[in-house]
Amino acid sequence: MYVVGLTGGIGSGKTAVSDRFASHGVTVVDADLAARVVVEPGRPALSAIAEHFGSHLISAQGELDRAQLRAKVFADESERKWLEGLLHPLIADEIQQGLASAHSTYAILVSPLLLETTQHQFVDRILVVDAPVELQVARTMERDQNDEAQVRAIIAAQSNRDVRRDGADDILLNDGPLSALHAQVDALHQRYLGLAAEKANRAE
Repeated sequence: MYVVGLTGGIGSGKTAVSDRFASHGVTVVDADLAARVVVEPGRPALSAIAEHFGSHLISAQGELDRAQLRAKVFADESERKWLEGLLHPLIADEIQQGLASAHSTYAILVSPLLLETTQHQFVDRILVVDAPVELQVARTMERDQNDEAQVRAIIAAQSNRDVRRDGADDILLNDGPLSALHAQVDALHQRYLGLAAEKANRAE
């Protein structure tokens, strides 16, 4: 299976890009979805989080208060590293299961932490969705109703924009209308179909 890793900073437009790939019938495996699965009620990770941070992070319905946890870990780097140490191996397992069950010509792995974790080892090629920082901030504040300081803290905790671009095989600039973004994705889809076919031919 040929796998393209799709990454970008918060508010860069990863979802809009992955949705367009999905419209072409491409299997999309979302690391953020995997991250939610591993902390579902009854999962060992949820118990570990409650023990470490306090049971007040668990709702009456037994679900994790993700917003409160995010505020806590982005305010304290040591706590963020503890949480990453717990969750990243579990998320990697979920991702690998998702990719193994893909049936399209190639698959997309969407992950904001593709370059910061071992997840880049699961992909053949890296596509970075890029947007100016001020645009990332504005989009995220509007989407998540977070204040500017929290959004900037999240951006600061992610890879530097230049580092992310340096790690890319392909860069998709998302600073214009949705139609322009879709046109770029459509062109990349045709390219990835060809690369997937080349890999399949080499494997025969």
